Amino acid sequence: MDVVSIDPRTGETVEVVAQETTSAEVDRLVAAALAAAPALDAMGRAGRAGLLRALAEALEARRDDVVAVADRESGLGATRLNGELTRTEYQLRLFAEVLEEGSYLEATIDHAGQTPMGPRPDLRRMLVPIGPVAVFGASNFPLAFSVPGGDTASALAAGSPVVVKAHGSHPATSQLVFDLMVEAARTAGAPDGTLGLVHGVQAGADLVAHPAIRAVGFTGSVNGGKALLAIMEQRPDPIPFYGELSSLNPVVVTPQAAAERGAQIGGELVGSFTLGAGQFCTKPGLAFVPAGPEGDAVLDAMAEAVRATTAQVLLNEGIAASYGRGSTELAELPGVETVAVGTRTDDAGFRATPLLLTTSATQLPHEVTEEVFGPVAVVARYDGEKDLFSALDAMPSSLTATVLRGDGETDLPLAVSQELRTRAGRLVYDAYPTGVAVSWAQHHGGPWPSTNSQHTSVGTTAIRRFLRPVTWQGAPQEVLPEELTEGFSGIPRRIDGKLQLPRD
Repeated sequence: MDVVSIDPRTGETVEVVAQETTSAEVDRLVAAALAAAPALDAMGRAGRAGLLRALAEALEARRDDVVAVADRESGLGATRLNGELTRTEYQLRLFAEVLEEGSYLEATIDHAGQTPMGPRPDLRRMLVPIGPVAVFGASNFPLAFSVPGGDTASALAAGSPVVVKAHGSHPATSQLVFDLMVEAARTAGAPDGTLGLVHGVQAGADLVAHPAIRAVGFTGSVNGGKALLAIMEQRPDPIPFYGELSSLNPVVVTPQAAAERGAQIGGELVGSFTLGAGQFCTKPGLAFVPAGPEGDAVLDAMAEAVRATTAQVLLNEGIAASYGRGSTELAELPGVETVAVGTRTDDAGFRATPLLLTTSATQLPHEVTEEVFGPVAVVARYDGEKDLFSALDAMPSSLTATVLRGDGETDLPLAVSQELRTRAGRLVYDAYPTGVAVSWAQHHGGPWPSTNSQHTSVGTTAIRRFLRPVTWQGAPQEVLPEELTEGFSGIPRRIDGKLQLPRD
């Protein structure tokens, strides 16, 4: 079957990109990845760091072409996509730095000796590549969470070959960057099979079911994630599934913050939930705003900002249909009122009109706590801290939770933080959750509907997903990885319980 590229601004098919990948071809690609794994590991940290930098350079060399194709397929605009490509290149280079720094290996040495339990053998432990990884491109980030994205970068850094399932919203972008990356990888000395690409829903299912795949990275819908989990349950051997599936990202506006800068907060909240047409997994879908005049100022400013918007382009027909259903169902719930609607247009393509709704925090409908992907948000008005904390207790887990405080305010923000920390991976203060910095301290994950609360899909520790620990007991120096040999000093290591830093 043809894999077609569609322009979301018009809804029209522009080109046939490829044919859906057959089961036999999936098997061949995964076999090639498995064969490449030892050689990719053998490149060592320095070799893989060079590979990642070469991938970044190859993308930069074709920046204009990559952005043009991605814009035509996503409708996200050249400014946004140039920024996303810069981020994509940056995270490739950052993982090169992770490799050179080396602490990610968790290298640990316990020399043989006496202990209170008796004699101890020589034990040396570090993390090693998990093996071939399946990565699923996300619809809303055709670069940063797709073929050259953070899952791919962290897996390659770990020494794990990657087979990517291209997202149907941007197959031409996926194919273009894949071709660039394969050529760059070959030039950098990576073995054939280091990278693979498949198209089509069935190919994705075949990929997850393949016995040589050792982990899966996925960013997408709850239904999509559950479908992949169902396939994994049929495997004879379970494998880790790192999925980011949905997020409400609640925001709490304290009474003091509303009194001090209510109009400013209102405008900023609308800017956040309509950014990228609301197609961010960190979009704030529910804001708790105090009752009374101070909260009215927030809501009035939000309404004014929403009315100034026009219909926005969505990524694909499925998202547009889902937004239409979900936003309509929210607006029709008992106790929910429509506050403001953006200007509708008759333009072709896949579009959504921004929508602002309000309800009471004391009678919060369950449906309001479920994500609707697109430019819609609900404001829940609360009358006092008792109302607020009762509503917060009903919140699902999210990637983020945000507190907007008054100047110098600490008591209520601390209490809200303690309430929400159990159900969010990132706590945001006096800012907005849309936008996830790529850094050493970043965490992008959380309890369900993130499928593994221990790991992140953004930031340097994302590499930990694609590694597993191995201990060598009583091993001769000749069989040890270099990082565990006596006298090696190139990375941080814990030796006999004491952390030792590299020597200059």
